[in-house]
Amino acid sequence: MTQRLHLVFGGELVDPTRTEFKDPTKIHMVGIYPNYAAAHSAWKAEAQRTVDDAHTRYFIAHLHRLRDEEQPASPTEELGGRS
Repeated sequence: MTQRLHLVFGGELVDPTRTEFKDPTKIHMVGIYPNYAAAHSAWKAEAQRTVDDAHTRYFIAHLHRLRDEEQPASPTEELGGRS
C-alpha cells in the first residue's frame, strides 16, 4: 500500500491575495499526516483558529506528489551519492 503523506503549515502572508510568507523562518509547521482526511482536519482547525487574521493562511502540501517512488533517484538524491 502506498503511503500518502500530507504536510499542514501556515503563517503570516505579505499580502492576503498572494502566497508569499512575511517571514519564512516563522512558518508554523502543524504536522505531517498519513492521509488527506487527517490533514484536512488539522488544516481546518488552524484555519478556524486564525479566521480573524486575514494575513494568516494555512496550506496542505501533498508530500507524496513531490517524488514519484517508481522513478529511479538521481545520484544527488541518494545519501553519499555524487553528481
